[in-house]
Amino acid sequence: MKRDLTQVKKLISRIDVSKRALWDYVLILLGAFIQALALRLFLIPADLVSGGISGLAQLFNHYSGFPIGMMVLIGNIPLFVLGWQYLGGERFALRTVLSIVSFSAFTDVLIFFLPSGGVTDDLLLNTLYGGLLLGIGLGIVYRGRGTSGGTDILGRILNHHFGITISQAYLITDSIVVLGAGFVFGWTKALYGLVLIYVSGLAAEVALQGTNIIRTAIIITTETDAVKKAIFTDLERGVTILSGTGGYTGEPRSVIYCAVSRMEINRLKILVHEIDPKAFMVIGQAQEALGEGFMPLTPEHHYRKKDKS
Repeated sequence: MKRDLTQVKKLISRIDVSKRALWDYVLILLGAFIQALALRLFLIPADLVSGGISGLAQLFNHYSGFPIGMMVLIGNIPLFVLGWQYLGGERFALRTVLSIVSFSAFTDVLIFFLPSGGVTDDLLLNTLYGGLLLGIGLGIVYRGRGTSGGTDILGRILNHHFGITISQAYLITDSIVVLGAGFVFGWTKALYGLVLIYVSGLAAEVALQGTNIIRTAIIITTETDAVKKAIFTDLERGVTILSGTGGYTGEPRSVIYCAVSRMEINRLKILVHEIDPKAFMVIGQAQEALGEGFMPLTPEHHYRKKDKS
């Protein structure tokens, strides 16, 4: 009986993982399509380059006329080989191949369905909307635990083996491409390209993590019980009591730690001030809060952590 129950649990677990993997592939395809849409509607018609392999492909296309999507695919082959070796083999490969191939295909196919001149001649609008759409697509690919290939792979390798941060790696690789765009398309468009990279980065972060930024608070007060009760009753939030020691006095102190929404932080400040005007507070920012009172700790988060380990 116990063996049968164990087998059923394993089967359910496998089904859950399969559903999650299928949903990942859907997200990767959707994200790749949105990125290709941004390229065809806003970036290519305006000669705007966002960096990466697709940016290099635009530069070569300007002189050769060779299909951009095909050049993106070819340019990703050596980087894919490096990623296979350094970033996890088969686990890395499937989602990356799906992302690269679908993005390349969508980029070359959409040319037959979209106006070659884009939707506007305004360079600023092309920069803002192109960056927004590009970033949303990239964030959706990341939500599917995929990569965009190209300099994304190179950035992760530089981070993993040379200690260069991901943001610095992107800055280095994208700056080189934008520099090339300055010689090909002119420096005005190259400068707009830098704005495009910034906008797409913000949009990718929002698409990946959402806008529900959480505030965290560390509170040191002589009225620990009163502050704790006020948070319980007025904000309906939980707290954790930490043990601390005053650095100057050497006396033991209780430290209150809690997480609240962005809209609740001002109410928290007022509550603490009313109870103890001499209290000391440190307010920080967290990307996510998972558990009671916030987003549920779903299997999705478990799979992401497992995939990264």
